[in-house]
Amino acid sequence: QVQLVQSGGGSVQSGGSLKLSCAASTTVFDRYAVGWFRHVPGKEREWVACISNKDGTYDGHTKYVDSVKGRFTISRVGNTAYLQMDNLKPDDTAIYYCSAQYWAPCMTRATYDYWGQGTQVTVSS
Repeated sequence: QVQLVQSGGGSVQSGGSLKLSCAASTTVFDRYAVGWFRHVPGKEREWVACISNKDGTYDGHTKYVDSVKGRFTISRVGNTAYLQMDNLKPDDTAIYYCSAQYWAPCMTRATYDYWGQGTQVTVSS
């Protein structure tokens, strides 16, 4: 079992920045794909970004949903994954979740095995 603990988030004005963190309870986090999703109550959970596992064929490949390309950056250092969010917009307001899957490519569906507890991001206009 891998535990994912999220931190970061909060409230900012439109155009501001926030950085979300996702700390994993494993020393081999590089072997996991990481996905970030967001959820607005009453709507479907939306995939935001992902990074594949670093070893082997997938080589840390990243992907983003079109609405955040050029504004969000997914990365990882050691056992922590990050989502840097710049030029935030009110439509980015949601609960953000990180997720992880062992030895996997970047996945855009919410089929990851492990999930963080979620963190609220609120962007005001």
